[in-house]
Amino acid sequence: MKIPSNLSYTRDHEWLQVEPDGTARIGITDYAQDSLGDITFVELPEVGRTCAAGEAFGVVESVKAASDLFMPVDGEVVEINPALEQAPETVNQDPYEGGWLIRIKLSDPDQLAALLSPEAYGKLTD
Repeated sequence: MKIPSNLSYTRDHEWLQVEPDGTARIGITDYAQDSLGDITFVELPEVGRTCAAGEAFGVVESVKAASDLFMPVDGEVVEINPALEQAPETVNQDPYEGGWLIRIKLSDPDQLAALLSPEAYGKLTD
């Protein structure tokens, strides 16, 4: 299982990467996509939606189950990954690059300190 060292993680198996422009990309981890199995559909929020940390912002459906997606921090959705509409399996194939879900504008960057480090996330999934 891959756990990139340049990302922050949640206990709900989402990852977050702060971009140079101050926005953040969010996706699900390799562990999450592996647990779900073959992903068949991804429901994402509308651009402009504001979500609080811990709030469900979408759903990932697989051959095994449907799973809510939870916002790691407060923020406003500024972009969704358009590739996932036609190819939701991209989340399985490349969860950390091509399979990202949304990009947000952070409401409170101080919330990033509450996310898990790669080491802490690794212990959670052992």
